[in-house]
Amino acid sequence: MKKKLLSVFLCCAMVFGMVACGSEPAGNTDAGTGANDGAQADGATYTVGICQLVQHDALDAATQGFEDALTEALGDSVTFDLQNAQGDSATCTTIVTGFVSNNYDLIMANATPALQAAVSATDSIPILGTSVTDYATALALDSWSGTTGMNVSGTSDLAPLDQQEDMILELVPEVTKVGIIYCSAEANSAYQATEIEKFLDEDGIAYGEYTFADSNDMQAVVTSAVAECDAIYIPTDNTAASNMTIVSNICQPAGIPVICGEENMMMSGGLATLSISYYDIGYAAGQMAVEILTNGADVSTMPVQTASTTTKKYNAAYAEAIGMEMPEGYEAN
Repeated sequence: MKKKLLSVFLCCAMVFGMVACGSEPAGNTDAGTGANDGAQADGATYTVGICQLVQHDALDAATQGFEDALTEALGDSVTFDLQNAQGDSATCTTIVTGFVSNNYDLIMANATPALQAAVSATDSIPILGTSVTDYATALALDSWSGTTGMNVSGTSDLAPLDQQEDMILELVPEVTKVGIIYCSAEANSAYQATEIEKFLDEDGIAYGEYTFADSNDMQAVVTSAVAECDAIYIPTDNTAASNMTIVSNICQPAGIPVICGEENMMMSGGLATLSISYYDIGYAAGQMAVEILTNGADVSTMPVQTASTTTKKYNAAYAEAIGMEMPEGYEAN
């Protein structure tokens, strides 16, 4: 009950903050067709640099949504320089340094390390993040009001963590210990782990953190978690998302339910998730970019947006493999 009251309070606070700042849910920003007409009429052209941390389905979808929103509004007036860091934070720094040297009009940073690299590279070029879980954590902000107060805004991929914890209890009601698996190098994964642990504490559920430094450690870490736990939770973690086959190859034969932070991770090797659309949050970031480029919107005062809807989804093949009959209200995928 305490957890539910806390969730209601937080939701109300978020709604009030969004109304006070004049924000809208992700996917509802009105860029309009007039922006396209104006850009073509005055001959303005724009170059946007996109730094994506790593190639996997969720981040790919966010990048596609971002590009689609800008192209729909600006047509041939916008040019993209899309570069992928192949999971290396140092490469993110090299990429965004190039964007800054070329004086691009805007930088889109897809995932937290890309955002952090962009912020270190420039304090003047507008930066929009997407697939970033918690901006306060990513930017080391002492307080959070919904806006950053710097040349940064964007969209968040954070699904309600209390509802994800509810999902663990719904699917594994007799759970005795939850293994929380994530990459220790990803700050937003650590944030999600800490938050979901609070809800597990409230329900008296034991848990253990099983962290890996990179993909080379994953097999040993997942094996340890499976030996000690009867359910696994993996937050929106980019390294894990790129290596869910490792998780599936160990957890599925052991009959262990894996609840994931996002849909594409689930489809690659998990059981269920409370899903958001990465395409939609990318698209919303693209609409924000249109406002900045064509209407002069101040990125420092633009509220960070979150996904407006969530859906309970499950991997039908995984459920069948571990012999689990899913409760009502879950959408097969």
